[in-house]
Amino acid sequence: MTTAPDWDALLAADREHVWHPYGPMPAATTQLPVVAAQGTRLRLADGRELLDAMSSWWCALHGHRHPAIDAAMHAQLDVLPHVMFGGLTHEPAIRLAQRLVDLTPPGLEHVFFADSGSVAVEVALKMALQAARATHGEGRTKVLTVRGGYHGDTFEAMAICDPVGGMHSLFTGALTVHRFGPTPPPGGLDSPLDDAWAAELDALAERHAGELAAIVVEPVVQGAGGMRFHSPACVRHLRALADHHGLLLVLDEIATGFGRTGALFACEHAGVAPDVLCVGKALTGGALTLAATLCTPAVARAISGGDGGALMHGPTFMANPLACAAGLASTGLLLDGAWRDDVARIEAGLREGLAGARGLDGVADVRVLGAIGVVQLDGPVDVPAATAAAVERGVWIRPFRDLVYVMPPYVTTDDELAQVTDAVTAAAAAGRVGCGA
Repeated sequence: MTTAPDWDALLAADREHVWHPYGPMPAATTQLPVVAAQGTRLRLADGRELLDAMSSWWCALHGHRHPAIDAAMHAQLDVLPHVMFGGLTHEPAIRLAQRLVDLTPPGLEHVFFADSGSVAVEVALKMALQAARATHGEGRTKVLTVRGGYHGDTFEAMAICDPVGGMHSLFTGALTVHRFGPTPPPGGLDSPLDDAWAAELDALAERHAGELAAIVVEPVVQGAGGMRFHSPACVRHLRALADHHGLLLVLDEIATGFGRTGALFACEHAGVAPDVLCVGKALTGGALTLAATLCTPAVARAISGGDGGALMHGPTFMANPLACAAGLASTGLLLDGAWRDDVARIEAGLREGLAGARGLDGVADVRVLGAIGVVQLDGPVDVPAATAAAVERGVWIRPFRDLVYVMPPYVTTDDELAQVTDAVTAAAAAGRVGCGA
């Protein structure tokens, strides 16, 4: 008989020894212990169940433990859970690379597998810098991006996150200094291009073109930098700007890829294909960590014909077979297109369910796009109070800064979605009241 865990002792050890994301040590709060997950639900050690309205940081788009993904991993585990990728290859990696080439915008024919989204961004930056050196010679060592962005927590990824409002201001002075344009103006899918914003980007690119290798942005949705939405016209303008100056366009779709905005990739709203594309998070359906950086043949030729004759990167767990098997199963679930109806249904449910939050004191904005719902307050969220209000209603959320937001799995039912929007509205009210307003 298995002895039940002593959760008091485990949580004490967790608080003393385990460092959680963006937290101090020892931890300031006790974490909620999860003992199982299935579908949309997390089961806690005390028997409570919570709807995972975050898709576990945006990756479990099919819900937890989807049988197709579990079966694929079990089968792969029995054959080849891992092998180095240097000098060797294997079927899951080859087939997943072919799948990604087929799914992503046209022209992206080469796939570099990485361990995580942040590493995929690092690889994309290396691609851009190596290609620029091969094409233009030395000197093009910067990239152009926009304020309000977030691209990860590794060093060069931090360097292209918002340098003022982002999470990495403590590292100012240690990070590469890149060129930042203004935050894209708020806008919907049909919003026109803001001419003043475009002119400012044009002038910035003109001034610094000789030192730039690429333009790097999150298309249509800026994620952890503020959950802001902007017009696809902005992405189209950046594509034209990159072409005008001979720069690569790098799109970070780690958060938005695989249907989250209502298109398979957010850049499809703009009718734009990038030179380099980063994907991750939902790539394996939340089963294992895996990301990928895709590029065009022109980029690959420039790198392979330049100094060194190779892309200078190679993670130990690159193209892990177990993760690639999960990625094949997860992307396979998207092939029938049913996700489009689910995301449209969730979008409608979020719009209806969050409408009442607009009338709350302290709410500055409510916005929805695809399977993303955001309530923005006019000040910082009291995260413990907001979280507790949602948990009381059986929903797990992770507020940050001035935002209470959700990205539920596509398999979330209408009744569950109503529970989620009720919890978000309650969390927004509690989080604002907790601020002392």
